[in-house]
Amino acid sequence: MILRLSQLLSAILLLAGCATTIPVDYDRPPSSALADPGETVLGRFFQHELSAYPGESGMVLVPTGEWGFRARAGLANQAEKTIDVQYYIWEVDTSGTALAERLMRAADRGVRIRMLLDHVTTRDTDFKFARMDFHPNIEIRMFNPYANRSFRALEFVFGLERLNHRMHNKAFIVDNAIAIVGGRNIGDNYFGVDTAANFRDLDLTVVGPVVQEVSGSFDRYWNSEFAVPVSVIIDEKMSQQEFQESKARLYRWVEEIKDFPYPIDTTSDVVMARLREVRGDFIWAPARALYDEPDKLETREEDVADHLIQLGVEKDHEVMIEAAYVIPGPEGVERTRLNQERGIRQRLLTNSLATNDVAAAHAGYAKYRRDLLRNGLEIYELRPYASSVRNNWSVLAGRSKASLHTKAFVVDRELVAIGSFNVDPRSIALNTEIVILVKSEALAAQVLAYMEEGVQPANSYRVILEPETETGLERLVWITENDGEEVRYYSEPEVGLWRRFSTWFMGLLPIEKHL
Repeated sequence: MILRLSQLLSAILLLAGCATTIPVDYDRPPSSALADPGETVLGRFFQHELSAYPGESGMVLVPTGEWGFRARAGLANQAEKTIDVQYYIWEVDTSGTALAERLMRAADRGVRIRMLLDHVTTRDTDFKFARMDFHPNIEIRMFNPYANRSFRALEFVFGLERLNHRMHNKAFIVDNAIAIVGGRNIGDNYFGVDTAANFRDLDLTVVGPVVQEVSGSFDRYWNSEFAVPVSVIIDEKMSQQEFQESKARLYRWVEEIKDFPYPIDTTSDVVMARLREVRGDFIWAPARALYDEPDKLETREEDVADHLIQLGVEKDHEVMIEAAYVIPGPEGVERTRLNQERGIRQRLLTNSLATNDVAAAHAGYAKYRRDLLRNGLEIYELRPYASSVRNNWSVLAGRSKASLHTKAFVVDRELVAIGSFNVDPRSIALNTEIVILVKSEALAAQVLAYMEEGVQPANSYRVILEPETETGLERLVWITENDGEEVRYYSEPEVGLWRRFSTWFMGLLPIEKHL
C-alpha cells in the first residue's frame, strides 16, 4: 500500500511539473498537400467549370447521414494520390471502422494518408490508430495529446490550460481536389445508423480554389507543434507479419458486415458516374475557408469567431442560425438587442433539453433564453422524435432519438457559413474551428429550405414568452403540433424531473467559459 501511495505521489509531482508541455523528443518530418490536383482524375473532372467560373469554387450540400457516409467512402475509393482527414471525433464503431478500412485500402494502392485527430476524444482508442500507423503510406498524428496515458485525470487537472485547447475542425480532403467540410464527425450517430440517437447535421462538398485553402489549413495544423505522431504516444510494437494479420482481420470484418445500409466497396467507375450525375447540382460562387490557427490559445486570435461576428454586424435584413450548442453570453444577448433595434429578423434552431447530448451546454443556453426572446430572437428547439429528421435515417436507427449537430448561418439570404463553429465560448476562445464562407443566393436558398424544414411543428417546438394571467409575469411556453392539433408545454418538454433539476443546477456552476 505504501509503495502504491509513493508511486501515486511521484506521478502527481511529475505531472504537476510537466503536464503543460507537449512531447517534443521525436522525429516529425514536415509534409504538404498535393501540389498539382490536376494530376488526378478528380482534379481534372471540374476543369471546364473552373475555366467558366474563374476564381470561384463549386459546392453542393450533404444534408443526410447516408450521403455523409457514402461521399466519404466513395471519394476514399477514388483517391489516387492523397487523402487528408482532420477530425475532432473518429469513433471505432461500424461507420468509423469501415471508413478507416477504406483509408487502409487506399494506402495499399499507394495513396498517402494523413490523419490528424484530436487526442481528447481518441484517448481510449488511440492504440487502434497506432496500429494503422504501421502502414508505410499512413501517418497519424494526435492534436495536443495527453503526455501520460495512465494518469489522464490528474494530467487534465494540472494541465487544464493546455489540455482545454482542442481541435474541433472537421475536413475530409481527397487529392487536394475535393473536400467535405461541415458539422459531421466520424461515427454511427453522424450517419443515421446508431440505434440510440442520431444527429441532424450538414456538410458542404467543395471543389475549386477553396479546397486549396482547406488543404493549406490542414498543413498548418499537421506541421504545428501540437500535432504529435501517434507512435510517440503509444508504445505499440508489431512485427510486419502481425501487422499484415491485423490488417487482414480488419478487411474480413468489413467484408462480413451484413446489415450496413450503405455501400462501402464502391468502385471508381461508380464514384465517377455519381459525380457526373450531380455535376449540375454544384453551385459556383466566391468562397473562402475561415480557420483558426493551431496555437489559438496562445495567440488569443479568434479568426473564425471574429469573422462571423463581423458578418452579423454588417447584416441588413435577417440572420438565420441552426446551431447545436448556443451559449451567447451577455455579448450575444446585446447583439440580439441591437438587431431588434435595427429591425433585423433573427431566428435560431437549436437543441431542446430532450435532444441536447451535452446537458451542461443546455444549462448555459437556458439562462439566456428569456433575454434572447425579449430581444426579438425567434427560437425553435428540436423535438426528440422529429419526423422529417428521422425519415433520413437508415432502418438500423429504429426508434432512436433525434439530436441536432448542425452549425450553419445564413445572412441576408446571400451569405452562407457552414462548418464546425458553435455559438459558444469554447468555439470562440478555446477550440479551433473551420468554416466555409460562401456568397451565393442560390446556396443560401437551399440552406434556408433545409432550415425551414427543421422549424416545422413536426420537427421542433416554437419557444415563446407569454404573461401569466394571475401574476402578469412572463413564462416560457413550448408550442408544437401532434396530428394537426396544437400542443403546449409549460416546462422543458419530454424530459423527466431529474434531468430538469440537474440541468438547472449545472447552470449555477461557474463553468460557462468552458462550455
